[in-house]
Amino acid sequence: MSVLRRPYVLLVILFVLVIGCSAGAVQTASTPRGAGGPESSATRIVEPFVPPAEIPALGPETRAQIPATARQAVVVTGEGPDSNRSTVVLYSRDDPARGWRPGAGPWPAHNGMEGWTDHHLAGDLRSPVGVYGLTDAGGRLPDPGALLPYDEQSRFAVSGEGFLGEPLEGSFDYVVAINYNRAPGTSPLDRTRPLGGERGGGIWIHVDHGGPTQGCVSLTEDRMRELLLTLDPAKQPVIVMGDAGSLAR
Repeated sequence: MSVLRRPYVLLVILFVLVIGCSAGAVQTASTPRGAGGPESSATRIVEPFVPPAEIPALGPETRAQIPATARQAVVVTGEGPDSNRSTVVLYSRDDPARGWRPGAGPWPAHNGMEGWTDHHLAGDLRSPVGVYGLTDAGGRLPDPGALLPYDEQSRFAVSGEGFLGEPLEGSFDYVVAINYNRAPGTSPLDRTRPLGGERGGGIWIHVDHGGPTQGCVSLTEDRMRELLLTLDPAKQPVIVMGDAGSLAR
């Protein structure tokens, strides 16, 4: 009797194996895509790479001067190398993957009476071309809520007339020091000149008086207030300044 049952047992085992394999094949084939199974390369969607946005109209030399840690940039673009009129746009880089984005502006501005220079000298009436840090602020008026360290001083008072006969009074009610030939971390009134006195100094962003400057950049008072409320030392702001041709290098 054991001899008769042995083929029967073998047939049962073979039947179970076949059914089990078939069931496994059906289950694998019915595994929904995206539920742990391999995805077909024919249906995979690959997002195109989008490089981070750059500040428009800046050339490779100028971009290379902007520190990688800077997340705010005041871009001052002069109308020409000998022009005293320019335009200001504030950019931010809060998401490195997205790059630079305009945040405020364009605002009309004035710069040095004689335009721009790559080698600023005291009394040349030109604004220095380049990328400089913005770390300190101040003015004759009380602090409007500036994020940068703010030095309120009566010594910011100014009088007299500008190049066009316009009154200079109130020009230094609000100022942001441009770190050209100065010691960062000090009042804009500090007269330390690391490059020497012959290379000039006291280059600021200040309140516009309706005419060209000695070498500073000037904005209307409301724009200066906005700038003071926006520039954040935690974002290591810089100013990128020069005529359009120089900035395109």
